[in-house]
Amino acid sequence: MNVYQPSRIRNVVLLGHAGSGKTTLSETMLFESRTIHRRGSVLNKSTTSDYHEIEKEKQKSVFSSFLNLDWRGSKINLIDTPGTADYIGEVVGALRVADTAIFTLNAEYGVEVGTDSLWKYTEKYRIPSLFIVNKPDSEQSNFQNTVDMAKEHFGRGVVVVQYPFTEGDDFHAIIDVLKMTMYEFPEKGGKPDKLPIPDSQKAQAELLHNELVEAVAENDETLLDLYLEQGELTESQMKEGLQKSLLNRDIFPLFCCSAERNMGTGRVMGFLGNVSPNPLEANPPKTTDGEEFPLNKDGDPVMFMFKNSAESHVGDLLYFKVYGGSVKPGIDLVNSRNGNSVRLSSLYLTNGEKRIEVNELKTGDLGAAVKLKDTGVNDTLHVKGHDVELEPIHFPDPIIRTAIKLKKEGDEDKLGNALHQLQREDPSMEVEHSQELQQIIIHGQGEEHLSVIEYELKNRFNLDFEFHEPRIPYRETITQEVRTHYKHKKQSGGAGQFGEVYMLMEPLRDNMPEHSDLKVRDEQEIELEWGGKLIFRNCIVGGVIDNRFMPAILKGIMEKMQNGPMSQCRVRDIRISVYDGSMHSVDSNDAAFKTAALMAFRDGFMQAKPKLMEPIYEIEVTVPADYMGDVMSDISTRRGQIQGMDAEGSIQKIKAQVPLKELDHYATRLKSMTQGSASYTRSFSHYAAVPHEMQQHIVDETMALEEVG
Repeated sequence: MNVYQPSRIRNVVLLGHAGSGKTTLSETMLFESRTIHRRGSVLNKSTTSDYHEIEKEKQKSVFSSFLNLDWRGSKINLIDTPGTADYIGEVVGALRVADTAIFTLNAEYGVEVGTDSLWKYTEKYRIPSLFIVNKPDSEQSNFQNTVDMAKEHFGRGVVVVQYPFTEGDDFHAIIDVLKMTMYEFPEKGGKPDKLPIPDSQKAQAELLHNELVEAVAENDETLLDLYLEQGELTESQMKEGLQKSLLNRDIFPLFCCSAERNMGTGRVMGFLGNVSPNPLEANPPKTTDGEEFPLNKDGDPVMFMFKNSAESHVGDLLYFKVYGGSVKPGIDLVNSRNGNSVRLSSLYLTNGEKRIEVNELKTGDLGAAVKLKDTGVNDTLHVKGHDVELEPIHFPDPIIRTAIKLKKEGDEDKLGNALHQLQREDPSMEVEHSQELQQIIIHGQGEEHLSVIEYELKNRFNLDFEFHEPRIPYRETITQEVRTHYKHKKQSGGAGQFGEVYMLMEPLRDNMPEHSDLKVRDEQEIELEWGGKLIFRNCIVGGVIDNRFMPAILKGIMEKMQNGPMSQCRVRDIRISVYDGSMHSVDSNDAAFKTAALMAFRDGFMQAKPKLMEPIYEIEVTVPADYMGDVMSDISTRRGQIQGMDAEGSIQKIKAQVPLKELDHYATRLKSMTQGSASYTRSFSHYAAVPHEMQQHIVDETMALEEVG
């Protein structure tokens, strides 16, 4: 196997909305480069990249797949990614290590919502990007409309390099306005004939050629002067200008191909090899300190782990990028996260499920390794004494959740181990062992994401369980002040228990008034782990309660706050002043005062006009303008409050605040309303009062469960 120098390596990620043809494009590129000798198809479940059983069942990508090929001396590491928003976690890791992004646009539909959201990531990572308009051979192809949409969405930096001579069933030739050549393909695709541009297309080709040259010249003063002087740029000048403009994200070249019919992929691979940046030229990563980390091919070895995939009979297969020096089997490195020593055993390149063992990988290359002890996604490995930690991948927050319940007792450890392993492989999922809700809750990126997790747990880990609706973490508080007291007195033969507590309970708010009859001796402000505060004040005078019992009184209050009097939900935002009580010289102890405080709190809470509060989430919905009215109406039915709207071309962004209870199946509803064209993100905002009728229903439901229990 060849060992490639950094200058000959290209790391390319394929991005695009589901159905735009990424997997077929990758298959054709492998075939055209003679990496494989027969093209598979998604329909026949035989592609190199979609090799997992669930991908064959769904007939679409679920996981990112790593491929590599040689095109005229350049090694192209190709990462095929899913196009469904539910699998965004698989895409984010690939984006972190790519040096060029190819967006596939479906000539039938133009720019789709999935493409818009992925574009934001390439902006974030400053990844040079180009477009391929795929499927110009489809009956509904509209190349010009796709170009217009791309310019509308992504700016005037989108420049046409190629366009189809004809569209639909008659598609057979591509006009290249950079080379000023027409590529005519045989009926079954493959190597084209290079022909002069037909007279009927010369005016259009010249127009687009001039637009391309002007776009390149505009972004380089030297080239602009040459262009104004010469009226044209040479091929080498164009190459130099394109490289610079692409790297700076000033230009986004747009190509045309039919991946299905193998027409046009060779030209794209040639552009990648000749123009796209190699890893040394690409924008460098940052360290956890925010400093840029330039790649050094002559430096010490540095590796960054960006994906974990469990393969049968192998175990964890960790994918990495070499960010410095070269790596070989047998070398010892240090994990910057935990300081542990890690020995590299076998190193591999992969083409889907096929692994090829290699003896060396140089700076900028991508590879995989097995048996890396205590190592996972986001870990940086370096030589001892050369400490460096690269910035981790930031995975998106989940937008959906479900609770999981085992059908068979005794499988708890098995479930815990399975969920831990899945989370190692997929950091975009979160597992919450909620003591508060007494549930195991899985958080994911959408219904499809949860269905994949369900598939893995059942088929790979042989677990019998069911998903069901998770509980809502409501909060309880009070709305008016109340004075309450409780005397705990217990006598049972031996030593008794005695403790009496008087307390003032008030809703916590800013600038609270003092009470003339209370003298504050001590005050504690406690930040509650579940949000909100408790202010606990000792206002005892005259020694009616010994100071040593105050911690027990606070403990009793805190215990009841974790299991609220109204709905067994946690209590927040209360000020409590203990101002009177009594004790017994023999029978008073911590247990007695803890009980007295708990009972006084319980009784007083229910007299203080308690209210239930629910978590409110900030959501941002990205939706085509055609569906905006439907989406806004639906948000209103979910007790949502619209906060604002922004437009980006024909795509609208709606910001709103919606209760968590109304969001559990929102992702599914949103897709249904918009034919899969909308997406949304969410983040916790605040707690707000539950409507009175709903509060009563929740309280009644809690009481009914208590009676059953």
